[in-house]
Amino acid sequence: MKNRWLFAALAAGLLAASGCSKKAEPETEAPAPVQVTAVTQEPIRHIVAGDGILFPQDQTGVMPNISKPVLKFYANRGDHVKQGQLLAVLESRDLTAAVANAKSQVSQAEINLHTVAMATVPEAVVKAETDVQSDAQQLDAAQKLLDSQTELFRQGALAGRRVEEARVQFASAKAQLQTAQEHLRALNSVGKQDQISTARAQVQTAQAQLQSAEAQLGYAEIHSPKSGIIADRPIYEGEMAVPGTPLITVVDISRVVARVNIPQNQGNLVKVGQPAEVAQADSGQKVTGKVIVVSPATDANSTTLQVWVQADNPGERLKPGSSVHVKIITQEFKNATTVPATAILPGETGGTAVLVIIDSVAHRRPVEVGVREGDKVQILNGCRPGEEVVTVGGMGVDDKGKVKVIDTSVQESDDEDQNAPPAADSKKDQKKDAAKPKAK
Repeated sequence: MKNRWLFAALAAGLLAASGCSKKAEPETEAPAPVQVTAVTQEPIRHIVAGDGILFPQDQTGVMPNISKPVLKFYANRGDHVKQGQLLAVLESRDLTAAVANAKSQVSQAEINLHTVAMATVPEAVVKAETDVQSDAQQLDAAQKLLDSQTELFRQGALAGRRVEEARVQFASAKAQLQTAQEHLRALNSVGKQDQISTARAQVQTAQAQLQSAEAQLGYAEIHSPKSGIIADRPIYEGEMAVPGTPLITVVDISRVVARVNIPQNQGNLVKVGQPAEVAQADSGQKVTGKVIVVSPATDANSTTLQVWVQADNPGERLKPGSSVHVKIITQEFKNATTVPATAILPGETGGTAVLVIIDSVAHRRPVEVGVREGDKVQILNGCRPGEEVVTVGGMGVDDKGKVKVIDTSVQESDDEDQNAPPAADSKKDQKKDAAKPKAK
């Protein structure tokens, strides 16, 4: 009996001792579940992005040069037109009459020039030559009379008064001859050319008036200065076309220009000629282009810099005036070490870090990041391609802490298996169960 009690006491003591030893053992912490991905080597680009508005490559407001009512339009809004195509005609009956009058003035001036050159000037020369011959004969007669009168006066047969009269007649005839000779000389040298030049100038004046009248008549026809689309036609037939006010607006949207505002701290990265991508905000349509203008000054109100990006517009899908998002590629690295943006964690002493998994142990490494594109981040140093880094569950994991890598692909397949329809055997079992009588 005593041995039985002793054995029971020893057994109770051993149980108590084993219970105390179990409580004294430290509890092991379960490894943290994480998701990982491999560090890759792939191209990555540095992108400067911004929002803007689309504008046509070129736009021209066709303005009339004369104030006349519109007689007829030959193009409507939305029509495609070619350079030189007739767009509208203005009222021009008075201008047509002015052209006809100017033509008649030219004809009259040309006839007058022909008359002066071929008839009037030669007749004047002949008359002047005749006058010279006549005045020379009169001078010769006056000379003979003066000689005769002087001889008679010397002989005492004639009074001195008669000699003086003869001398006056001689002086007058001599002066008349000199005048006729000068007139003939002027006709033969300067006068003839002056008359012809004057008549020719009248012809040129009439021709200039005709050209002006024809130009005014030409202004009545409005032609397209370039190929494009009619974007606006603010007046209707019969209304007055006014100089200085666009009658028709022609736009060229075979190419479009996106005017984008970017932060001023990124302005020094953008250069003319850099490639870009233009995406329409509402439809998501994308086209490629290039930078053609970088504003030299910053907008003081918005502290942004305006950049123009030109892009081809095939099919005219992009419409001027719409909002767009533009990405300008300022740099491109073809073989960059990259990780997902979710792998980047704050460093212990500042900066950035990643958790590299080696044999289910997390190693926190400080890294230097470069450019970012979408969900990719360039790693300049700190990890190498092929290493596995934590992308989900890294927050709160200590350096050199144990982790459990979760295979998301397996989870997805498990989920798919759970959502899959039951097999044929299970369906049969369900039918059998349904067929069994229910217990009352």
